[in-house]
Amino acid sequence: MVRAGLTAERVTIAGAELADDVGLDQVTMSQVARRLGVKDASLYTHVRSLEDLRGRIALLAADEKTIRIAEATAGRAGKDALVAFGNAWREYAHQCPGRYMATQTPIRITPELTAKAPGPRRAVELSYGVLRGYGLAEPDLTDAVRLLRSTFHGFVALEAAGGFAHERSPQQSWIRALDALHTLLEHWPPSREGDSS
Repeated sequence: MVRAGLTAERVTIAGAELADDVGLDQVTMSQVARRLGVKDASLYTHVRSLEDLRGRIALLAADEKTIRIAEATAGRAGKDALVAFGNAWREYAHQCPGRYMATQTPIRITPELTAKAPGPRRAVELSYGVLRGYGLAEPDLTDAVRLLRSTFHGFVALEAAGGFAHERSPQQSWIRALDALHTLLEHWPPSREGDSS
């Protein structure tokens, strides 16, 4: 029997909560159905497949993470914006680990769903906005966005995997990493376009 009020949104939220509890790669349609108290077949009225569900989780997470970053960086510039951006990113990864991984995992998402979800597009805009505060222009802007994403994701992924076993706390290293990024962005090296080395 289908629980009254079951929607694609409720199925997505249940999947997202499950991803946070057990890991994105452990989410199955059967587990989501059990969490909602329905039969597996009932879910397929609202989501087409497990991949479709994971895509919906990724878009939900992108929206959530972007909202947090936007709120954290509002009215800030330079190092203050960079630190707020990084802290909001890391906090989301800590608090919503399964959802966060959905935003970092290649998932095929239908164009119709993507068109309705502002999160990924807004995330790019926020990243570029923070870095424009450092006076960067293309192609340096894109290179700097990639550096930020690599640094933030690399740090939180290693942290989540227990990769920082040294006695120095990860928080101390995080603060220093943000300091180093700020210094680098203020002294961004000149572009060497055409140099393949």
